[in-house]
Amino acid sequence: MVLNHEYDRFRELVNPVLKSKAEEFKILGYQEVTEQELWGYLTNKKWKKTKEEIRLYEIVQDILSVQIGQYMSYATVEAFKLPDFSFENEEDRQQLLK
Repeated sequence: MVLNHEYDRFRELVNPVLKSKAEEFKILGYQEVTEQELWGYLTNKKWKKTKEEIRLYEIVQDILSVQIGQYMSYATVEAFKLPDFSFENEEDRQQLLK
């Protein structure tokens, strides 16, 4: 695994927490949110500014505190950044609604 973010060293340790959060989103009707996508949101948005002495419990707390609205806002913006996104394409619109 290539480490791109300072907190990637915690990735394997917190995988059960990520899985639990993804399952929570599935219960709420968001079937397509994966652990990897959730980790991407955290590293790209929530943890943009890293803390030098972050503790494992802080990472877990951040994961558990993610709300579906926060994640969906991030996912929507990221979808607009894709070079081939088009509102004219039905598949692209459906992907945005996942």
